Amino acid sequence: MDNVKGAEENRTVSKLRERFPEATLSARSFRNETTLLVRPGDIIRICRHLKEDPGLLYDFLSDLTAVDRLGDHPRFEVVYHLYSLQYKWRIRLKVPVEEGEAVPSVTAVWSAANWHEREVFDMFGIGFDGHPDLRRILMPEEWEGFPLRKDYPVQASPKWWEEGAAGD
Repeated sequence: MDNVKGAEENRTVSKLRERFPEATLSARSFRNETTLLVRPGDIIRICRHLKEDPGLLYDFLSDLTAVDRLGDHPRFEVVYHLYSLQYKWRIRLKVPVEEGEAVPSVTAVWSAANWHEREVFDMFGIGFDGHPDLRRILMPEEWEGFPLRKDYPVQASPKWWEEGAAGD
């Protein structure tokens, strides 16, 4: 995934690689968007550094989601979209996660991660270690399965909108 030319010119990538040389697995720049692949165990300290370093100030977690790469290893990627309001910079972090593994929660860095992580848990079944209230947020508590997984059996899903149809 290393596209060194575009990513190396990025000040954020340079600072992170200098500070955490073992934590950033690869960097890629495509269409002026920079993506860093980060080890799961390093996500909190990297996010905290991105937020608190006066030369970076990524103070806005604009999104946190996941991608199901069914058939690949690792199966999932947790994706963080960050923005620096002061510098008007964007960066994307991706954390590879195998099925059944959890990622450390970044709610201590950005409180907004609380709901984002709950949504990823609810839709993909990815856990977040240290999350203050990890439970379903969109689906009913008794719902079985994770609707955004590529192997989710859509045909077998309950059709609650058909219950109580005309005539009942």
